[in-house]
Amino acid sequence: MGRVVLVTGVARYLGGRLAQVLQADPSVDRVIGVDVVPPTADLGAVEFVRADIRNPIISKVISSASVDTVVHMAVLAQPGHAGGRTIMKEVNVIGTMQLLAACQKAPSVRKLVVKSSTTVYGASPKDPAMFTEDMEPKALPRSGFAKDSVEVEGYVRGFARRRPDADVTVLRFANFLGAKMETPMSAYFELPVIPTVLGFDPRVQFLHQDDGLDCLRLCTVEERPGTFNVAGRGILLLSQAIRKAGRPPLPLPSALVSSVGGLVRRANVVDFSPEQLRFLTYGRVVDTSRMRDVLGFEPRYTTAECFDDFVRTRGLNSRFPPAAVAAVEEQLAAVLSAGLGGGRRDG
Repeated sequence: MGRVVLVTGVARYLGGRLAQVLQADPSVDRVIGVDVVPPTADLGAVEFVRADIRNPIISKVISSASVDTVVHMAVLAQPGHAGGRTIMKEVNVIGTMQLLAACQKAPSVRKLVVKSSTTVYGASPKDPAMFTEDMEPKALPRSGFAKDSVEVEGYVRGFARRRPDADVTVLRFANFLGAKMETPMSAYFELPVIPTVLGFDPRVQFLHQDDGLDCLRLCTVEERPGTFNVAGRGILLLSQAIRKAGRPPLPLPSALVSSVGGLVRRANVVDFSPEQLRFLTYGRVVDTSRMRDVLGFEPRYTTAECFDDFVRTRGLNSRFPPAAVAAVEEQLAAVLSAGLGGGRRDG
């Protein structure tokens, strides 16, 4: 008999697409999609159940359908999409606790796949060149999605200890980019002018939405227990990414970036949480050797190719021609220099 898979978070793009892909997989008999709101996309033969994973009713859904595989995709990254930071934390942390409690009580559940994030490593000036899966963060995330992800992984480890008979896979994804995914980083690069931290040019990694989908499918239909960093090969400097996007950067002292970030966050334009600002200051790079050697997965897109595809599919460069970007950069540099008491630049 094929698998009976429950996927949480199917109202959002990646969760909904994963449910569709799994429904078409010959090794899967049945896919149940769960979310608090109905998906806007047609999920086809996927059975949608409107349920809140914060509610113990999720246990009835799992037991009544004899679910054997649970894919947890309902960890929210943006407060604006959840209705505020308080609700976001409840969904991420309390929701995960309830879901795992339901999985623990259900003898039919033999497999758990969790969508996590490389944000669990935090961002600090003391960070190593690359984080491996066994490393602890140099500065533990203290707020937002990053802190929630750390707590979620803690509860998942507890589940793994209590249910050693179940295979548990934790996927620490780098920042997603793609034509259809709305993420904090995609919103950041779509700003008309991109604030950066003066004196810092962090290294960043990206993962294409299609590669993330392929990785999740692989870990759902095959046995791949363990914790894995997942990112495209190579890195970009933030300055390189901004130039590729055809956006003028606005270098600001860190205190001003925090102020600007607060204004933008309150306006629900971009999630400039304190942890996001630390990432935009210090960056973060993860080692993906285990992804290739143990998980047996290789993304089709490198970090640079992923970003290029994002720019192309979102039409970013077409909105801001390179000559116009260069002119705005010079104007911003002159204004910033004058504001800091410096002289005007030649050229």
